[in-house]
Amino acid sequence: MTKRVLVLGGRGRIGQAIVADLLTHTDTIIMATGRQGAVMSSDHPQRLAYQRLELNQQSALNQAIASVDLVIHCAGPFHHRDGRVLQTCIHHRVNYIDISDHRGFTERVLAQHEAAQAAGVTAIVNGGIFPGISNSMVRQGVETLDQADTVHLRYVVGGSGGAGLTVLRTTFLGLQHPFLARLDGEWRSVLPYSDRQMVRFPKPFGRAGVYWYDVPETLTLAESFDLQTLTTKFGSVPDLYNYLTWMTAHGLPKSWLQHPTIIEFLTQVSYRMTQWSDRWSGVGVGIDLEIQGQLDGQPASYTATLTHPKTAIAAAAGVGCLAQYVLSQQLQQPGVYPVERILSTPAFEQAMAQRDILIQRSLPSVTPESSVDS
Repeated sequence: MTKRVLVLGGRGRIGQAIVADLLTHTDTIIMATGRQGAVMSSDHPQRLAYQRLELNQQSALNQAIASVDLVIHCAGPFHHRDGRVLQTCIHHRVNYIDISDHRGFTERVLAQHEAAQAAGVTAIVNGGIFPGISNSMVRQGVETLDQADTVHLRYVVGGSGGAGLTVLRTTFLGLQHPFLARLDGEWRSVLPYSDRQMVRFPKPFGRAGVYWYDVPETLTLAESFDLQTLTTKFGSVPDLYNYLTWMTAHGLPKSWLQHPTIIEFLTQVSYRMTQWSDRWSGVGVGIDLEIQGQLDGQPASYTATLTHPKTAIAAAAGVGCLAQYVLSQQLQQPGVYPVERILSTPAFEQAMAQRDILIQRSLPSVTPESSVDS
């Protein structure tokens, strides 16, 4: 029997890319939802339909989820989501994947592990590119070492990354509060968009500035692999956007960043700026990974990089491969898990090859060379 998938937020930039990935790599019937009233036409009328749905309308949400085999939740920003979608999936025994990128939401969803386990529901949080593919890249590297102690993850995006307003809102919401990071075996508070470093990314990015940024993999990877230190830093090109974001994080009164009107104003202004700059900066994404640990009793270092010209398509690949494996029952593990705890490295590598996503890797070396400029 043909499986059915519900894509919440399926009319957004990333949601549309996820739908396209599912149409390419699965034979499912897809219902994509959004808040818009008009019904969109589909180039795949036999497999794809659109529906208006508000997540706060519980009866409509119940009805939509009860009729499918898998829910993909990409209706952010996740800073304001309460976990009701997963709760509804558990109630109806429907599998679940999300593209959440907020630590608080991640913790709320992971807390439903036992309920999902009892219901036989496989739930995966933090799918996408970062978090998502980045988590699997870390697992891929950790498995080449006897022991991993330190992980440095650095992300860069061209302009807006081709993202819509929701992702830009998420960026500003992430500047509101200090967050905890794993440093030298302790959880320490760090300021968002602080401690600038220059990192050499592969072409087309080259040298780019990156800053501390709160992402859920800061929490999950440290716990999954018992790391002593984990840094997660993010930046964008052109560098002007880094300076503007830094000024927003450190120059504006903190109370302003708590105000929805200010966040919306910053989002709209940024969106208009990136509509212009994306034409020449591109909308790609880059990941630079460095892992330090032990191999055969000696200090060792592992490095890996990834670039993709379309951030939204890369994010969709990270979700699409999870959906592909869940729908085919290759991933059946009741409970709630971040990507690195459920997706094996061979399955990850196979999915990336199917989608022509290349990860450049340097096998463990006892003479590590950092990609951070001195």
